Amino acid sequence: MVKKNIDNDKSLEYLEKERFYDEKIVRTELLAAPLLVFIPLIIGFLLVYDWYVRDFLENSLNLFGELILGFIISIGNILFDIPFIKSLKKFKKEQKNF
Repeated sequence: MVKKNIDNDKSLEYLEKERFYDEKIVRTELLAAPLLVFIPLIIGFLLVYDWYVRDFLENSLNLFGELILGFIISIGNILFDIPFIKSLKKFKKEQKNF
């Protein structure tokens, strides 16, 4: 019976250590989230703007690479970051409830 209590205490220590590392990882993700969201969006919009200024306004519709790359970066970032931000908000709410 004493042995079971010792095993339970060890398992609880392990869980507490894991929880500490999980909280550190989440804090890092929360701090890096603005960079992960806004830098690709800015780069995507800059590529689209550069295509608009250099190619569209000057009537030289030769290169669509910047436009396509800008749309791919912007749309991909929006599609993947919206669920990421929602999950972080949900996690914060769950963390506050504890």
